Amino acid sequence: MSEKKIVKSLCRMCDDHCGIDCWMEDGKVVKIEGNKEHVWNRGRLCIKGSHGTDMVYAPDRIRKPLKRTGQGFVEIPLEQAMDEIAGKIRTIQGTYGPQSVGVWKGEAVGFAQEEELARRFIHAIGSPNYFSNDSACFAGRWIGYSLVYGRWNAQPDFENSRCIIIWGANPPHAHPNMTQQINRAREKGASLIVIDPRYSPIARQADLFVQVKPGSDGAFAWGLMRELIQNGWIDHEFIRDFTVGFDQVKEYAGRFTYEYVARETGCDAETLIRETALKIKESMPHTVVYVGNGLEHHENGINNIRACAYLDGLIGAVDQKGANYSPVGFPMKELVLYNEKPLLELNPVGRGRFPILYHYRQECHTMTLMDQILTGKPYPFKAMVLTGANPAMTNPNSSKVRKALSALELLVVHDLFLSETAQLADYILPAASYLERSELHVHGGYQTITLTNRMIGPDPGITDEYTMFRELAVRLGAGEYFPWKDEDQLNEWLISDSGVSMDVLRSNPSGYQYAQKVYEKHKIRKENQEKPFNTRTGKFEFTSEILKEYGYQELAEYIPPKSNTTDPARPFTLVTGARKVMYYHGRNHNIPA
Repeated sequence: MSEKKIVKSLCRMCDDHCGIDCWMEDGKVVKIEGNKEHVWNRGRLCIKGSHGTDMVYAPDRIRKPLKRTGQGFVEIPLEQAMDEIAGKIRTIQGTYGPQSVGVWKGEAVGFAQEEELARRFIHAIGSPNYFSNDSACFAGRWIGYSLVYGRWNAQPDFENSRCIIIWGANPPHAHPNMTQQINRAREKGASLIVIDPRYSPIARQADLFVQVKPGSDGAFAWGLMRELIQNGWIDHEFIRDFTVGFDQVKEYAGRFTYEYVARETGCDAETLIRETALKIKESMPHTVVYVGNGLEHHENGINNIRACAYLDGLIGAVDQKGANYSPVGFPMKELVLYNEKPLLELNPVGRGRFPILYHYRQECHTMTLMDQILTGKPYPFKAMVLTGANPAMTNPNSSKVRKALSALELLVVHDLFLSETAQLADYILPAASYLERSELHVHGGYQTITLTNRMIGPDPGITDEYTMFRELAVRLGAGEYFPWKDEDQLNEWLISDSGVSMDVLRSNPSGYQYAQKVYEKHKIRKENQEKPFNTRTGKFEFTSEILKEYGYQELAEYIPPKSNTTDPARPFTLVTGARKVMYYHGRNHNIPA
């Protein structure tokens, strides 16, 4: 009789991390279903999640290290691959300088400790050059909200909201669990407003659809602010006690008349601004303004996102029930080395041109990197270790990206499949899937932490991120920064100061709630004579001293997009990024289901 059992974990087919029940039989995962006990997905699972086994057991999965030769790729032992890669990195750094090497973290390994491991590794070996897909996506929202709130992680409290504004996002295709939260709120009477260039599936469900030209979102946001301010539909107490720069907002918003906004956005601004403002007034402060990644894919994306975030401060919908909630983070130790080895003197790639990106994200700029590889200026960049990413497919100007990556003296790709980028590599290291590793994940909105289970393997030759970076670091003389035997010891270290034990996490496979929800924490901090917000001024910042110091406008200035043309020969604007729920960026296209 074969042994059958169910083991709980988290899905990693996208970054939602839904709770899953893995059906195990004879040491294999035979079926994956949603975990009904998990607070996030409540048993629901999309087609990606239910076909995780297809990815893990895919016939085209890379299972042995590969080395490029004159006759193509050949399999080699893992130890040989690690020795040769480390030797080449040592030679390149010795010839061109420590900063001539970089690491690139992809979406496939997510934003949690796997990202911090990549950051730790590159600083441990003496280079500041950490890259990810985020400089083309996500970093814009991170920076936009950080400039206003002082932190990125405001979580929409949809289920308690009375008015939900979805701005440049399409949750039915991108975030199914978020869609269910919106649906539950609507069943309780919440109104839904969607602002988007596309008449998307979520727009079809809306009470009010505002169709704007691509990149003109900031104009509509400012027009909405003008309407709210002129009618007095704002939270005067919050503005007085907790914000800085309101007078500048009031003055600047006056420029955004109905006529100007209509010209910029192409919509019936007078009607739509009035209707949107009225719904906000009726629901404030229990209003969620949720900004999707559509806004950050534009030349003025950060300021447009800041303008949307301003609305929270105007109506007092900050850390409120039914608004954007600011969760309490789990006290996990940091893996990054920015305090110990900042390495700013080595001129991180793109920092001079994009100082705000580096100031807030300690991240280099991927598009600038391509030019630097090809020109060798301001210094040679010769080697990249890339994990779970496919920039040859996903970064802008793919032909230029392929040319640049092909010009490297060393390209190492750590992945499950032979992606377009892996095909350019000198070495390919087989990566562990989420069912073959264990990691910690925090669901911020619910303030829960979960330890994922290692279900199988991995097979010899396949490495998780920690093992891969540790093996290279040891060979490069930086083993002191990776003292843990394996990822289990690493996980234990990460939570060692939290007061929560590994036994507690193991006994709560559906997630352990480490803190109860407390709203309006800025008021509590003020009473305790602490900074209410994690900003320079300690306040919700309509204006930013940091931006001013770097030579930028301190207010979220609206700059009309270059595509906003009236040339009849060019009536259309290309927009990209529409999602299909079965895929995740460049992933899953090789899975038949």
